[in-house]
Formats: sequence, C-alpha cells, structure tokens
Amino acid sequence: MTPYDRYQHITFERSAEGVLTVTLNRPEALNATDEMLHRELSWVFADIARDKTTRAVVLTGAGKAFCAGGDLKHGLSMNREQTDAMVEEGRKIILDILEVPQPIIAAVNGYAMGLGSTLALLADIVVASEQAVFADTHVIAGYVAGDGGAAIWPLLVGMHNAKEFLMTGDRLTAAEAKELGLIRHVVPADDLMAVAHEKAHRLATGPRMAIEGTKQTLNCLLRQAVDATLDYGLLREKQCMQVSEDCVEALTAFAERREPTFTGN
Repeated sequence: MTPYDRYQHITFERSAEGVLTVTLNRPEALNATDEMLHRELSWVFADIARDKTTRAVVLTGAGKAFCAGGDLKHGLSMNREQTDAMVEEGRKIILDILEVPQPIIAAVNGYAMGLGSTLALLADIVVASEQAVFADTHVIAGYVAGDGGAAIWPLLVGMHNAKEFLMTGDRLTAAEAKELGLIRHVVPADDLMAVAHEKAHRLATGPRMAIEGTKQTLNCLLRQAVDATLDYGLLREKQCMQVSEDCVEALTAFAERREPTFTGN
C-alpha cells in the first residue's frame, strides 16, 4: 500500500525513470475542485515531496480540462466551517507545491481557471496544448484572487498586466499566454503529453541534487512573493465567501445560468 492509494479524484502513474504522472480526475466536471478534490490537493504535494522514488512530476487533467478551478455549485452550499477548512486547505496547497523538491511539468490540456491556473503557473515548466485557456476567474465568482494568483502573475507578466487579468478574470488563449510571457511552450494537442514527458524524462535522468537544488533556490523568490500575499489574500477571499452579497449573487447566477447583477456589497 502506498500513500497514493487513498486518493479518489487524483490518479498516479509511474515510469521506470521515476516520472510520476499526476492526473486530476473529475473529467465530468472539467476537474473543478469539489470538497474531496480540494482536500486531496492539500495532501498530494506533501506526499510527492516525501516520495524518494519520484524524480520528476507531470501534472495534468483528465478529459478536456486541466482544472476549471473551484466547483461553483458546491460554493453555494458551504457553511462557515467548510469555508474555513477550504481556506486552510488552499493555504497548504500553495505552500506545499513550493516545497516539492522534484521538478514539476504542468501539461495543460484545456481550461486552467482559478486555482487551476495557479497550480499550472506554480509548476516549474508549463507545456500547453493549443486548446488550453488560462484565467484567474476568482473575481467572476465574487471572490478575491487570494490563493496564489496574486503572487505568481506579477512575477510572470508584470504588475499592470497582472492587475488587469486578476481584477477582470479575462481569459487568455495558449497563444496569448505565450506572447504575454505567462507560459513558454504551446504544442498541438496530440503532442502535449509526449512533449511534457520528454521534458520530465530529461530532468528525471539528470543530476538530481543539482536540478532540485536549483529549483529550490529559485523557489526562495517565489516563497517571498507568497509570504507577502497569501495570508492576506486568503483572509479577504474568506470574507467574500462569508459576508459578500456579490459573491452570493455570482454563485447564484452561475447556478441559474444567467448574468449576475452586482450591487457592490
């Protein structure tokens, strides 16, 4: 029995070279995070970090999406205890992914929205399908973009670009994301996993101490950005979940498949 046997919505496949393919597996919901998947994401990066047989990771999503962010249908039914737990899990997800010593390659096969975009962008290398779409959609759901987007987007695309995309939730195609500097690699959909695994294989068979040490050195800069923004951002996000009428309106409108009408409350 391995630590990975407890997962319901994440699957794992290991190659002989030590590449672990980690697949978010709620394809019927575009791999959006319900309560269970969100909890599993708060476990998985610590499990990977302790896994000495894994030398590189490919992170992807089953079906047509990488991860469509939070499951908004679940958001309407959460009580205060559940929102508190989700925020604490969100904090652990972001801190833990930065502590994974092994290189992580995100193979973005479709929608990478909200938390999904944060997970992809906090990976060490991003390979995107031509069909991929990136957006931090927190504000569209009435939430503050608190779970890591405020840390990573400015580092990749600059403060003004980050503010515009985080405050509007606007989407970027893979080609637009590459042009802006958000990601580097865009490939045909049929080539996505082969290219991601090629990069993972190269890192898995390289000088492990040097590669992991280089990653961890660079992540010192990322942790500074996360330390500066994460706790405050999650606090403001939780306030939106618990007291914002606009947040309730956004989630209700989503469930009713209509445009929201915001009041500024």
